[in-house]
Amino acid sequence: MAEKWKDRLTDQLCKAFLVLKNVDEIYNFLEDVATIGEIRALAQRLEVARLLEEGYTYPQIAQQTGASTATISRVKKFLEYGADGYKMVLERLKTFEGESRPE
Repeated sequence: MAEKWKDRLTDQLCKAFLVLKNVDEIYNFLEDVATIGEIRALAQRLEVARLLEEGYTYPQIAQQTGASTATISRVKKFLEYGADGYKMVLERLKTFEGESRPE
């Protein structure tokens, strides 16, 4: 059922991320393919997942991220019952070297 969204076009999008070589290339691609609001929403959800995994409460997460309780609840649902994408990424980010953030 949940697999219906996976098709040739979403395969192409996933492969597009795989061919990018560094954070700057990913920023450039994201800037072209998505709105700033969409990018910020994805980044916010990932941060919500990280904070949930670290045991923060909904009010603490809402205060730190600006996320609504509905968003926090949705992310929590996917952390518990999803495809483990958040967990995999968060674990790999812990050991990721060469992280650079724009100031």
